Amino acid sequence: MIQEGIRQGKYLKDIAAELGVHPRTVSRAVARGGAPPGKRPRARRSKLDPYKATVDRLLTEGVWNAVVIWRELQAQGYPGGKSILREYIQPKRVLRPSRATVRFETAPGQQLQHDWGEIETVIAGTPQKLSFAVNTLGYSRRFHFRAAPRADAEYTYESLIRTFEYLGGVPQEVVVDNQKAAVIAHRVGDAVRFHPRFLDLAGHYGFRPRACRPYRARTKGKDERMVGYVKHHFFVRYRAFESLAHLNQLAEQWLREEADQRVQGTYGDVVATRFAQEAPALTPLPAVRFDTSYRERRHVAWDGYVDVRGNRYSVPARLCGQVVTVRIGLDGTLRIYDTDEALVAEHTRRPGQEGWSTVPAHHAGLWAHTLAVVRRPLAVYAEVAACS
Repeated sequence: MIQEGIRQGKYLKDIAAELGVHPRTVSRAVARGGAPPGKRPRARRSKLDPYKATVDRLLTEGVWNAVVIWRELQAQGYPGGKSILREYIQPKRVLRPSRATVRFETAPGQQLQHDWGEIETVIAGTPQKLSFAVNTLGYSRRFHFRAAPRADAEYTYESLIRTFEYLGGVPQEVVVDNQKAAVIAHRVGDAVRFHPRFLDLAGHYGFRPRACRPYRARTKGKDERMVGYVKHHFFVRYRAFESLAHLNQLAEQWLREEADQRVQGTYGDVVATRFAQEAPALTPLPAVRFDTSYRERRHVAWDGYVDVRGNRYSVPARLCGQVVTVRIGLDGTLRIYDTDEALVAEHTRRPGQEGWSTVPAHHAGLWAHTLAVVRRPLAVYAEVAACS
């Protein structure tokens, strides 16, 4: 304000009168050419000061856990608490090497990332916890998700197959977390021991399996973000469902009408438009769908039935006493195969209270070989009665 008055040609005493200060204050300000330097408050000493060099050394060595550092300082005589230590460390966390994540973009059709999420919702009027698999293309960020009663191997494979069918093709590689449905163990180095059935799935559809490094789930960060997107968009809009099938039907509709039409923040384009560029890079689907059924081995009882999950199902009489393979489809079908992998029986799975599932033709042979009933005239019984 003093400088503005000088530029306007005012006298110093008039400026002082306007500001309500002494004329000498104005003259000193003019001579100084600016505002007086502010007084710096005296720095307060803290209990941590003598130990800051130790803290800095531990941070450079990769120790960022405040509790661990606090214990180390206590051993050196530090009398303070953890709060002041955390306040000192917090501004330095941006320098933590593991926090620096390099974003990489994949070529069209190169990669699909798979992950599971979990949420509580209402199915048929009953609150329950539900799992859902999310599969995301790395290039276009187009994704597909499907809900399931559990996140086991069979539903993992089913989710990937449904995604391939939704996309109309298969990417070059699929990145999974270290779930037992896909990864059995990480060996020395980068070698991974994959689940045999997951390798069968990969071979059937022609993709290369890849696994995240242990404790490095950010390898599939694009897909993890989509798990959150599904939770905070789909499951906020839809909060109750008639059945699991109803949920998945709404999911397909929502994916096409909303998720595919969103503008992706990284590349600033509509996902469906971006996917149109990626679709030609996907490989075609195989002619035969991969079988995701549960597989179990069972002994056939001498009455021609096998016990499967609380109920009994008939098989041809010639298999009595033999071992058969039972395939339980996710749609409730139950198929039974002999040792030559030939289909010998097919049933619809049913709860135990509905009774056994029987195909009459299966046991016709048993009745044919039953010993004929001996017939006696009634007179024989009359004689026995008379003797008694």
